[in-house]
Amino acid sequence: MCRYIFSLLILSLAWQLQAQESPKPKKPRIDTVSNKYLPTGLRLGIDALTLIRSKDNSFKGWEVNFDTDLYRYYVTVDYGYWATNQLLGNGRYTNAGNYIRFGADINFLLKDPEKNMFFLGLRYGISSFSESVEYNNKAYYPGFGTQSYYQSNGSLSGHWIEITTGLRVKIVSGFWMGATARLKFAPSVSGYGNLFPYDMPGYGIVEEAPYWGFNYQLFWRLPFKKK
Repeated sequence: MCRYIFSLLILSLAWQLQAQESPKPKKPRIDTVSNKYLPTGLRLGIDALTLIRSKDNSFKGWEVNFDTDLYRYYVTVDYGYWATNQLLGNGRYTNAGNYIRFGADINFLLKDPEKNMFFLGLRYGISSFSESVEYNNKAYYPGFGTQSYYQSNGSLSGHWIEITTGLRVKIVSGFWMGATARLKFAPSVSGYGNLFPYDMPGYGIVEEAPYWGFNYQLFWRLPFKKK
């Protein structure tokens, strides 16, 4: 499904670029350093894949996205919630928490008037969460039944780094669709006891680095008024 969506975005972007090969002549405009790096609008988005995943009983979550342009650079912020409920072979693992990512993207479609993007970026992620695990072990000696165990980490904090790439394609006036691939690495978690952190909201499996992530986003853009 992700490959299909990504292909549609690429085709849509190629069509728009082809349509712009013969633009109408415009009046010359002096571009100065003073106005080049002023933001022209704020884009607000949601991650559709996170909402789709939330239909599964083992995961609940949401993510909102924000970005604004500074010439060819985009300042970005993502904020989300992540909770899992996973059945183990002999028990259950649960976690819940919030995360935030912030960073910047470089847009390689600088002269596109539609604000389409093919970008490469960097993110720093921070997560705050709790987790617990319940599991059962059969007694070694017959007749002693099954023993239940419970361990938890009540207040954890973690962070990681991401390299991102993806597309933003204008569909209609004020509305964009986008796809972002994330290569996550250097995860670190603090505040745990005997239970080693397993799944960090916003990142994923802590012991797996690098760790891939993917988002399919819907954006609405609010232009700033020109002075």
